[in-house]
Amino acid sequence: MADFHYKGRSASGEPKKGRLAGNSSEAIADRLLKIGVIPVDITEAAEQAEMTVEELWRRLGGGRPTTKDLGMFCRQMHVITKTGLPLLRGLNGLAETTHNEVLRAALLDVMAGLESGRGLAQSMSEHPNIFPGLFVAIIEMGETTGTLDKAFLRMYEYLTMEQEIRDRVSAATRYPTTVIAAIGAALVVITIFVIPSFAPLFEKLGDELPMTTRIIVAASTFAREHWGIVLLIIGAIWAAIKIWLKTEQGRYQWDRMKLRLPVVGKIVRNASLSRITRSLTIALQAGLPMNDTLTTVAKSIGNAYLSVKMAMLSDGIERGESLWKTAHSTGLFTPLVLQMIALGEETGSLPELLDEVAEHYKREVDYDLDNLSAALEPILMVAVGGMVLVLALGIFLPMWDMVKLVN
Repeated sequence: MADFHYKGRSASGEPKKGRLAGNSSEAIADRLLKIGVIPVDITEAAEQAEMTVEELWRRLGGGRPTTKDLGMFCRQMHVITKTGLPLLRGLNGLAETTHNEVLRAALLDVMAGLESGRGLAQSMSEHPNIFPGLFVAIIEMGETTGTLDKAFLRMYEYLTMEQEIRDRVSAATRYPTTVIAAIGAALVVITIFVIPSFAPLFEKLGDELPMTTRIIVAASTFAREHWGIVLLIIGAIWAAIKIWLKTEQGRYQWDRMKLRLPVVGKIVRNASLSRITRSLTIALQAGLPMNDTLTTVAKSIGNAYLSVKMAMLSDGIERGESLWKTAHSTGLFTPLVLQMIALGEETGSLPELLDEVAEHYKREVDYDLDNLSAALEPILMVAVGGMVLVLALGIFLPMWDMVKLVN
């Protein structure tokens, strides 16, 4: 299978272009006609062909569909599968109407997979950056059991809940982020413009300047005279952090540290546990075996530290231990949640009680988000007060000494 560049026009005359994988240019033309695109030019892409900026951006992960895009896709697929519309025809319509080019290209590849005889889940698994492991596993179980419409409905509900939590976190952190950005901007302005204006006055005091003032003046002078070096140092530190985070150990340590941050750490922890328990609920309701469920969820959490804890749960299940016992050994869950898990195992209603656990953690997140600004205000006040104190000791204290000398 090779890659082909195509140019064409839609039924309304709008120009279309992109890149598709196929066995031949005729196959690409057939696929374009099925989605309402009249091909004008189809050429095979050379292996070392020059890459456009748009293609480079997509290869680097840019333009990927958001959680909201995937939620809408699942909602539409639920309607398609529930009404009995053929998958190829339904995917044709979605590929034609979606505004996300990356998702459109993925859907076209999924259609090619269906045309070649592969299943829907198998075709989706070729795009792990768009359809995560849990998504593919739920769809595969829906295909196997003939409940594909319910599988898409479960994923729609799950993704909608995920988007709601993310929106609330974003709204709650907007004020603290703005304050921190304002503090940073104020420090830059003071360092570059304010402190230099006091330098002539400080020179008159000579060696009698306090140590705090000497440090502030020296830092300001270095930042103004060697701003290129300062930017280079900041860039090097940023690049080193990014490289460290890409390592397995670095990602693990960072994700673990996020859970221990004051105020915010509790929200991240509860939101992650709500995501985990809801993922377990969806997977178990879809009929996935417990061990496969834990393995799939562990890969799709998005937190390396919690993934290790989930792997411990999977290992415990493989040893024949109960979910309650292995969950207790991880130290992740509260006694109340552990009791609910134990009750779910005893009564055979584990998915329902795990759903209650997910709602419990979601309510905790909602409460903490509602009080986030109030909880962060003392920390922000201390930060602002510390900055003012340093400026007072470093700038105004020498000026007061000069006034005393004059008097």
